[in-house]
Amino acid sequence: MRDTRESRLLLVLLIAIAFALITVDIRGGEGSPVDGARHAAATVFGPVENGVAAAVDPVGNAIGAVRDSGKRHDRISALEQENAALKAKLGSDDRTDSRVRQLDAMLKTAGAGQYGIKGAEVIAIGAAQGFSWTITIDAGSDDGIRRDMTVLNGEGLVGRVTTVGPSTSTVLLANDPAFTVGTRMEKTDELGFATGQGSRPLSVQFLNGKAKVKAGDRLVTFGSSKDKPFVPGVPVGEVVRVDPAGGALTRTVHVKPYVGFTKLDIVGVVVQAPRSDPRDLVLPKQPAKTKPKPTPTVTVTVQPNGDLVDGSGKVVGNVNEQPGDGQAAGDQQGNAQPDNAANDQE
Repeated sequence: MRDTRESRLLLVLLIAIAFALITVDIRGGEGSPVDGARHAAATVFGPVENGVAAAVDPVGNAIGAVRDSGKRHDRISALEQENAALKAKLGSDDRTDSRVRQLDAMLKTAGAGQYGIKGAEVIAIGAAQGFSWTITIDAGSDDGIRRDMTVLNGEGLVGRVTTVGPSTSTVLLANDPAFTVGTRMEKTDELGFATGQGSRPLSVQFLNGKAKVKAGDRLVTFGSSKDKPFVPGVPVGEVVRVDPAGGALTRTVHVKPYVGFTKLDIVGVVVQAPRSDPRDLVLPKQPAKTKPKPTPTVTVTVQPNGDLVDGSGKVVGNVNEQPGDGQAAGDQQGNAQPDNAANDQE
């Protein structure tokens, strides 16, 4: 359409008519004169609008879903990360608590025996040397660790250092069949040698074949020359079984070690031996034995008339009474009472 004077006049006229109709419709309210035309237009164009909406809405919803899915995905990822961080924190807290307890127990053991120790963490089980029961710790020559040093934890003897690197060391555990340590029994000082037997209790042979040994007796390390490879006084274990001596010169005793070799985490290497043998000071205190309560006794004396009198002077019976005599006497007295009452009435 060409832009002429007539076309501009027509456009102005249509705009004026539109404003006039809007004004009339607003002022007319529900009774608007153009309401009929509106309904007619809705009847004609309504299905077309619904069709267009039906075609357009899924596209719009899909676009919105794609847009919102990114936000949901980010939120889910954030929640998953928060949960993972929380689980990691809880796990690390539990492990930290366990390590604190282990370290505290080890420091108490070292303090009781006056051992100078270097703390270390178990970082591997087994070693290239082919030992069946070994661990690798994260301390080596750079930390002052040397071969043939005693290794312990809060429970007792763990083993001895066999191989040393700059930052790591290999420890032969006390339950290895190739491990042997001199032992001394608590109180009696009977000497022997303990040998590892893997997952079974340690085997201890006492020098005195007639030594009095029983289940529950406790052993500590006897110590080595110049304190290598073993310092004295480290708890070894508790006797669980004693084999008969028979004709052998020595007795074999089975000792359950204090240390749980399958759950080692924090250990200490004794880098400085004690000035004097701690003897039995490092052993844990045994629980006090409860004394059985005495059974109360009652002393009863027999009087010349046959009465039984307790310590307070109270008569508790008579040797001349037969079972049922007291009841019979009571029955006779009870039967006599009505007769007396009858005589009184007469």
